[in-house]
Amino acid sequence: MLHNAIAIVSENWLLLLIGQYPNGPLGGIAATLILSVLGIVLAFPLSVLIALARISRWRLLRAPATALVYLVRGVPLLMIIFWVYFLFPLLLGANVPGFATMVCTLVIYEGAFLSEVVRAGIEALPRGQMDAARALGHSYPRAMRYVILPQALYNMLPAILSQFISTIKETTLGYVINVPELTFAANQINNRLLTKPFEVFLILALTYYAVCWSLTWVATWLERRIATRRAGPAPIGMMAARA
Repeated sequence: MLHNAIAIVSENWLLLLIGQYPNGPLGGIAATLILSVLGIVLAFPLSVLIALARISRWRLLRAPATALVYLVRGVPLLMIIFWVYFLFPLLLGANVPGFATMVCTLVIYEGAFLSEVVRAGIEALPRGQMDAARALGHSYPRAMRYVILPQALYNMLPAILSQFISTIKETTLGYVINVPELTFAANQINNRLLTKPFEVFLILALTYYAVCWSLTWVATWLERRIATRRAGPAPIGMMAARA
């Protein structure tokens, strides 16, 4: 089995890495990472807006944002993929490529999940931060932009990276609309070989594990670093006692 797996990787590593590019669309691990990065980067501004609407005192903003978050978080990602896949061409009057459909889906889905991360980060800060900013003459938007959000976002970096890891795993559903990401490439290899499905999908699982484990290690390191900086330098007396 190990020999078969090594042979499959040696014969198909380029397909797993970049798909059929340059003779076809970019795929494989490259497409998976691009999808994940685009999904998180484009979803982040949306998540901040949703989070600010969720904590707003105005019900006109708070109620729709809350409804959107609960709707998206309560529906399987696969259903959202199908909604976007069939709805966007009707709205735009033109076919939408599967890659663009998946990016739009991830923006909507991750925007809802990230908004809760952003909201929790804002609400975790002491209320005195906002009061102090307002006392210095800042308006609410300026206080949120220059005082609250920078601190909250710094504290949220590990959670955002963890959400990015989840996004990598969620891109696997792109194969149902023919997005040539890593799972799609593995399925192509399996359809060609036919007799080695266990080895093919074992390679796929190990690849996802290696990528996600590496990013999880980075998230843990970031979390420890932020916790250390938050704690500040040790008191002189404590340092002397340790010596």
